[in-house]
Amino acid sequence: MAAQDLAVQTTKGRWKKFLREVKGELKKVSWPNRTELASYTGVVFVSVVVVAVVIWVIDASFNQILRAIIK
Repeated sequence: MAAQDLAVQTTKGRWKKFLREVKGELKKVSWPNRTELASYTGVVFVSVVVVAVVIWVIDASFNQILRAIIK
């Protein structure tokens, strides 16, 4: 029973240490301000739309090619 209690204490100690280290690392992060965040969000949105259009064009092209082959 004592070994199990020690394991639980060790696990709790590890979690506490982990969470302290996470907190310390988060303090080092350079968080974006509101303007930067809006800009980054816009870049991601535009990138996703561009990639979606490219995939759609490729898919439509393959669809037309396969239909031509099947006929």
